Amino acid sequence: MIGFVIWSLVSVILFGIGVSAWISKKPVGFFTGVKPPEVKDTKKYNHSVAVLWFVYAILIEICGIPLLFLEQNSVGFIPVIFGVVAITIALLIVYLQIEKKYRLL
Repeated sequence: MIGFVIWSLVSVILFGIGVSAWISKKPVGFFTGVKPPEVKDTKKYNHSVAVLWFVYAILIEICGIPLLFLEQNSVGFIPVIFGVVAITIALLIVYLQIEKKYRLL
Protein backbone atom coordinates (compact mmCIF):
# COMPACT_ATOMS: atom_id res chain seq x y z
CA MET A 1 0.00 0.00 0.00
CA ILE A 2 2.79 2.43 0.87
CA GLY A 3 4.46 1.66 -2.44
CA PHE A 4 1.30 2.57 -4.33
CA VAL A 5 0.96 5.84 -2.42
CA ILE A 6 4.53 6.81 -3.32
CA TRP A 7 3.91 5.69 -6.92
CA SER A 8 0.78 7.86 -7.01
CA LEU A 9 2.69 10.87 -5.69
CA VAL A 10 5.15 10.50 -8.57
CA SER A 11 2.21 10.40 -10.99
CA VAL A 12 0.81 13.57 -9.45
CA ILE A 13 4.19 15.28 -9.86
CA LEU A 14 4.30 14.23 -13.53
CA PHE A 15 0.77 15.56 -13.98
CA GLY A 16 1.92 18.81 -12.34
CA ILE A 17 4.71 19.09 -14.90
CA GLY A 18 2.01 18.84 -17.56
CA VAL A 19 -0.02 21.62 -15.94
CA SER A 20 3.09 23.78 -15.78
CA ALA A 21 3.77 23.15 -19.47
CA TRP A 22 0.14 23.92 -20.36
CA ILE A 23 0.15 27.37 -18.74
CA SER A 24 3.70 28.38 -19.74
CA LYS A 25 4.03 31.34 -22.10
CA LYS A 26 7.54 30.39 -23.24
CA PRO A 27 8.46 27.09 -24.93
CA VAL A 28 8.95 24.44 -22.28
CA GLY A 29 12.04 22.32 -22.06
CA PHE A 30 11.72 18.58 -21.97
CA PHE A 31 15.19 17.23 -21.27
CA THR A 32 17.02 18.39 -18.16
CA GLY A 33 19.86 20.76 -18.95
CA VAL A 34 18.83 21.21 -22.59
CA LYS A 35 17.64 24.60 -23.80
CA PRO A 36 14.03 24.52 -25.09
CA PRO A 37 13.76 24.54 -28.88
CA GLU A 38 12.70 27.57 -30.84
CA VAL A 39 9.23 26.71 -32.10
CA LYS A 40 6.72 28.01 -34.67
CA ASP A 41 3.72 28.08 -32.36
CA THR A 42 4.58 28.19 -28.66
CA LYS A 43 1.04 27.62 -27.41
CA LYS A 44 0.41 24.53 -29.56
CA TYR A 45 3.85 23.14 -28.77
CA ASN A 46 3.37 23.62 -25.01
CA HIS A 47 -0.11 22.09 -25.14
CA SER A 48 1.23 19.07 -27.05
CA VAL A 49 3.99 18.58 -24.49
CA ALA A 50 1.49 19.03 -21.66
CA VAL A 51 -0.84 16.38 -23.11
CA LEU A 52 2.16 14.09 -23.42
CA TRP A 53 2.89 14.55 -19.69
CA PHE A 54 -0.78 14.02 -18.79
CA VAL A 55 -0.93 10.74 -20.72
CA TYR A 56 2.40 9.64 -19.26
CA ALA A 57 1.20 10.34 -15.70
CA ILE A 58 -2.01 8.39 -16.27
CA LEU A 59 -0.20 5.41 -17.82
CA ILE A 60 2.35 5.36 -15.01
CA GLU A 61 -0.50 5.37 -12.48
CA ILE A 62 -2.19 2.48 -14.28
CA CYS A 63 1.09 0.54 -14.22
CA GLY A 64 1.19 1.03 -10.46
CA ILE A 65 -2.17 -0.61 -9.79
CA PRO A 66 -0.59 -4.08 -9.34
CA LEU A 67 1.31 -2.65 -6.35
CA LEU A 68 -2.00 -2.83 -4.47
CA PHE A 69 -2.27 -6.58 -4.95
CA LEU A 70 1.28 -7.98 -5.10
CA GLU A 71 3.25 -9.11 -2.10
CA GLN A 72 6.57 -7.46 -1.39
CA ASN A 73 9.45 -8.80 -3.53
CA SER A 74 7.03 -10.64 -5.81
CA VAL A 75 8.04 -11.70 -9.30
CA GLY A 76 4.89 -9.87 -10.42
CA PHE A 77 6.82 -6.60 -10.27
CA ILE A 78 8.84 -7.53 -13.35
CA PRO A 79 6.01 -6.72 -15.83
CA VAL A 80 5.41 -3.44 -13.98
CA ILE A 81 9.05 -2.46 -14.36
CA PHE A 82 9.15 -3.41 -18.05
CA GLY A 83 5.87 -1.56 -18.59
CA VAL A 84 7.31 1.63 -17.13
CA VAL A 85 10.44 1.28 -19.27
CA ALA A 86 8.33 0.78 -22.42
CA ILE A 87 6.10 3.76 -21.59
CA THR A 88 9.15 5.96 -20.94
CA ILE A 89 10.75 5.00 -24.25
CA ALA A 90 7.45 5.76 -26.00
CA LEU A 91 7.35 9.14 -24.20
CA LEU A 92 10.76 10.05 -25.61
CA ILE A 93 9.84 8.95 -29.13
CA VAL A 94 6.59 10.93 -29.09
CA TYR A 95 8.34 14.01 -27.71
CA LEU A 96 10.90 13.90 -30.52
CA GLN A 97 8.00 13.82 -33.00
CA ILE A 98 6.38 16.81 -31.30
CA GLU A 99 9.66 18.72 -31.38
CA LYS A 100 10.17 17.87 -35.05
CA LYS A 101 6.65 19.10 -35.87
CA TYR A 102 6.97 22.49 -34.14
CA ARG A 103 10.70 23.31 -34.42
CA LEU A 104 11.66 26.32 -36.51
CA LEU A 105 13.63 25.28 -39.56
